[in-house]
Amino acid sequence: MSEEGVAAAVASARALRQVAALTRWVGAGRKLTQTGQLTMADARHLVALLETGDAIDPVIGDRVFRTRSSADLTGLAVVVAWAKAAGLLRIVRGRLVPVKKNQRLLDQPTALWDAMFSAFDQLGPSICPSGWFTSLLREDFADGIAVLLASIAEGGGAVDVDKVQERVWSTLAARYHLDDATDEQLRSLRKVTARDLRRAVDELVALGALAEDDADNGRLRLTPLADRTLRTRHGAVTPGDPVAQIKVTLMDTDPPVWRRLLVPAAIRLDRLDRVIQAAMGWTNSHLHLFIHPTGHYGTPDPELPLHDERKATLRDLAGRVGDAFGYEYDLGDGWEHEVMLEKLVPAEPGGRYPACLDGERACPPEDCGGTSGYEQLIDTLADPNHPDHHDMLQWLGIEKGADFDPAHFDPADADRRLDTVVHTATRTG
Repeated sequence: MSEEGVAAAVASARALRQVAALTRWVGAGRKLTQTGQLTMADARHLVALLETGDAIDPVIGDRVFRTRSSADLTGLAVVVAWAKAAGLLRIVRGRLVPVKKNQRLLDQPTALWDAMFSAFDQLGPSICPSGWFTSLLREDFADGIAVLLASIAEGGGAVDVDKVQERVWSTLAARYHLDDATDEQLRSLRKVTARDLRRAVDELVALGALAEDDADNGRLRLTPLADRTLRTRHGAVTPGDPVAQIKVTLMDTDPPVWRRLLVPAAIRLDRLDRVIQAAMGWTNSHLHLFIHPTGHYGTPDPELPLHDERKATLRDLAGRVGDAFGYEYDLGDGWEHEVMLEKLVPAEPGGRYPACLDGERACPPEDCGGTSGYEQLIDTLADPNHPDHHDMLQWLGIEKGADFDPAHFDPADADRRLDTVVHTATRTG
């Protein structure tokens, strides 16, 4: 996406204009009520100024329902919460005041857009108000948004809203004990969860992060602006920057299981871990380590002498073509990989990184006992008379041994998983 295209997309983002206008209106500071809300006088002014769409003192039938608190104006509440989450405003001694060091963002629209997109998963309480039934999305907002973005990635760039709603519901509902809920309670809970997801989608559309191709069928897609931002967090490159072609080989497999990948040469190790997981087909359910003569790198742990993988890059471990290092996943099963730098190439205009170029053979199932256990699994599946054959089918959730093909690998599947990793990285950390 060209810089001109980025600037145009940012300029058209209604949510960004609202947050910027609110911040400028706050000026040196505005007094809040004793409950920490905007005064109703200020709220009335802002609803018109920001065009939030809130109805003040709505008339229903022949009755007027007085709006008694700005907290009841959900559109305005989201704008205020977004400005605070993006670091533009904060509350100090009963006043809404600017964060001085971040006021420069008002003159840097692209940087402000990035800050707002990064902060979006903090908006659960304002987008999902509490009530008689509080949606599941309110307490698990960041995870729900990650499911939304993952669904788009796995759908090849677009997905129907109803499919997303079902997936968000099933993912979040699995975290709660709902067996004792009545049918009516479940219907109500589903309804408010779908309502709040719709609100979240509308806000992402207002930011220009999502686009809805057809309001009638509700097909969502990630915009080029959002895709650019998410890829940047994984070390995205500009044309001509160095891209590393690496080969990841699962050791002690015969025939070997391997993947050939293109990744930014400066990619951080914690992000390289996610890339390897997606390309190989692992589920990232266990600990991992990068193994190098300079030491072991991983997630900081007081009980393990590890270098912080967030502070090291691929270049630190493989600076020259032919360099290799180790990557171990699941310290119990001990899946050991060799990661070799095959060559460095310049990033191409319009190139999408990370990407999977090639590979061979399926990823072993998780928790099957390492390479020796995997060999036994393949033999057991191939022999219907093996005493463990039926148990193994049930464990894998398949009907017959042929349903698991150890020779199968599709680079397109790996690329879809890589897109999922990139698109669900809504935080910059």
